[in-house]
Amino acid sequence: MYPVRVSVTSEDDLTPTAIALGNFDGVHLGHQQVIQSLFSENFSGKCNSLHPSVVTFSPHPQEFFTGQRRALLTPLQEKEQYLHGLGIEQLILLPFNDEIAQLSPIDFVEQILVQRLGSRAISVGFDFGFGRGRSGTAEDLRAIAASFGIPVTIVPPYCLDNERVSSSAIREALSQGDVQRGRRLLGRPYCLTGIVQPGQQLGRELGFPTANLLLPLDKFLPHWGVYSVWVEGPMLSQPQVGVLNIGIRPTLGTPTLTAEVHLLDWQGDLYHQPLTLHLWEFLRPEQRFASLTDLKQQIARDCDRTRQLLTSLV
Repeated sequence: MYPVRVSVTSEDDLTPTAIALGNFDGVHLGHQQVIQSLFSENFSGKCNSLHPSVVTFSPHPQEFFTGQRRALLTPLQEKEQYLHGLGIEQLILLPFNDEIAQLSPIDFVEQILVQRLGSRAISVGFDFGFGRGRSGTAEDLRAIAASFGIPVTIVPPYCLDNERVSSSAIREALSQGDVQRGRRLLGRPYCLTGIVQPGQQLGRELGFPTANLLLPLDKFLPHWGVYSVWVEGPMLSQPQVGVLNIGIRPTLGTPTLTAEVHLLDWQGDLYHQPLTLHLWEFLRPEQRFASLTDLKQQIARDCDRTRQLLTSLV
């Protein structure tokens, strides 16, 4: 779908490389500083003959050690899309297993970065840790790599309005429904991309037909509730304004978690088509209404508010 090349085995790697090394979940503004340093004047000339690459781990080390699935801000397809926009040629997924987890910092540099990846230039964030027990620091990486003639750029913290941009800060914001803060830290609206699946037609019965999205299982979901969104998809000739509900629809008695969007000014068949929802504003938490009439009136108010917010943006 996207022209970033994904490599999962050493035979697939394009070498030699200039690499940005880290987890990069979110590809937020701080991550972008690490990636863009590969194209800075410090590496000019040297990197012209190298393959600009992002190197990350699969699964996430935290998931490996805890045994618990980790929801991601940017599942693989999303990450590919954003990396392509930043000029990255390939995404190398290192299998995080017992073998890699037990490598010392020196062995990690020699066996993975030098021998496997043919690294000639490396960029990392200031808080990068590597090797057994994360015993290696970014400065350790610079010192070890220097013995192989590899320059390492250590990118300092990236801050906006005195707040450090980080994946954890974005997760915190989204967990609170604060998509405006999340948008500021990401440098773009937080997105949900999924395939439209047949639903129970309950929205249509209320007069507000919805598209029910099947989202990636590992996608991080924001606080349950109602959001103003703008919607893109191959069946839509232009972005559309929509109202998204994430939750279990307590008034309708359907305890299954759903993500469903009502497009304000579009009608048609979207079944089995991909849609991308750009979350713009959190309107209200999910709530139980005394009657379907009350629910319909609130949905109408949600649509009016969304139209006011987004009509000028799409």
